[in-house]
Amino acid sequence: MANAFGAAMIRSAIAGNVILAGLVNRQIIFAGIGLVVIFILAIIDYHYWGAVIRIIYLTTMVFVASLAVFGNARFGAARWIETGLISIQPTELAKIVVIMALAYYFDRTYNNPKNLRWLATSLAIAGGFAFWILIQPNLSNVIVIMVIWAAMVWINGVQIRHLIMIAVGAVLSVITAFPFLQTYQQQRILNFFFPDPNATHGATYNVRQALIAIGSGGWFGQGYGHGTQVQLRFLKVRHTDFIFSATAEEFGLIGTILVMALLVFIIFRILRGARLARDPFGAMLCYGVGILMAFQSIVNIAVNLNLIPVTGLPLPFISYGGSGLVTLMAGIGLVESVILRHKPLEF
Repeated sequence: MANAFGAAMIRSAIAGNVILAGLVNRQIIFAGIGLVVIFILAIIDYHYWGAVIRIIYLTTMVFVASLAVFGNARFGAARWIETGLISIQPTELAKIVVIMALAYYFDRTYNNPKNLRWLATSLAIAGGFAFWILIQPNLSNVIVIMVIWAAMVWINGVQIRHLIMIAVGAVLSVITAFPFLQTYQQQRILNFFFPDPNATHGATYNVRQALIAIGSGGWFGQGYGHGTQVQLRFLKVRHTDFIFSATAEEFGLIGTILVMALLVFIIFRILRGARLARDPFGAMLCYGVGILMAFQSIVNIAVNLNLIPVTGLPLPFISYGGSGLVTLMAGIGLVESVILRHKPLEF
């Protein structure tokens, strides 16, 4: 359902744009591929991935690192590998691989002391990918990976003093890293705190148009394909970053509540899979996928509402993006594999 609605919204968002006309069909094709991936991963016992996770981790690392050499730069960042037919974003796959690697590690160390060595090793697993992704540069997905790591560490019982260390380290990292960010990244943050009321382009202008679109939608929206901000193209990147605003304009507050309710339902079902899992490995797989989807949903909606600086994270299943869609559906497949092999019910 979420994929179908996403394809419909992408169609409305790009209506009349000849250059982007093929995106709807591409999204539908990727959704079909994602369904196949779900069935395949659901059939395979998730314990199998623990046996080959090192190979998967290193192979994915090579692809992510190769972006520095072979990646196709867009918007100032090298994030895509061109195959001739489609563009592949290995960073999206890296999120799932990090979840799998951390889940396997936490399963193997379930009864180990939760000391600094345990914490540092888990950080190294996530940090290996975070380093190469930061070089692209792709700060938003670095944040996603580190949030996944922090949440999974917390679920596994990190000590309070280590939790404080993580919090302090995160704050210091944000402060010290700002001067080393790319110019466009610094500008996004500065525009959020000190917006230019006369801006006619860029992040400030995009967010302002997004807020106008949300406000003009009212309770029930202007109707599918009739949103003025969307159809007259005042709203930029409306098929990716700001598709939530496009939804709000055309379907109103009621429509956005239904979309958010659908995403919450999906996340709830994923977390329920963690509760049903028969071992820590399965539970952590489900928790990791749930955290990924919840964080990206919250951040995308918050950006559209101008609650946080623009990040570029898509709205799961709704925004356009083939690699991201297939990756999320792969996560669903892993969760289904856990649920199919759940622990026996207790009476």
